[in-house]
Amino acid sequence: MLVTEVDKENFQSEVLESEKLVLVDFWGDGCGPCKIIAPVLEELAVEFEGKVKFAKLNAYENLELAAQYGVRAVPTLAIFKHGELVDIVVGGMSKSDISNWIRAC
Repeated sequence: MLVTEVDKENFQSEVLESEKLVLVDFWGDGCGPCKIIAPVLEELAVEFEGKVKFAKLNAYENLELAAQYGVRAVPTLAIFKHGELVDIVVGGMSKSDISNWIRAC
């Protein structure tokens, strides 16, 4: 699986200390759009393998971390570069929109 599960225990090492661009999917149980976007992100993880790291964080189980980055709804996608939040998008996006968004960052 190319999408890494992250939580408060490994967020620092997996996301903030990553040498690569990291796309974090803030998701939650029972979220329909989250279930729709998950396989899209897995496909993109294959396409961007070696260039971009993909991670998913259950926002409901990591409320403090979600709040730290202003996550108020799921799904929320966030891109981190060199430990800094570069951009954030709330809601679902098409595969091509996410791909273009990654390239723009």
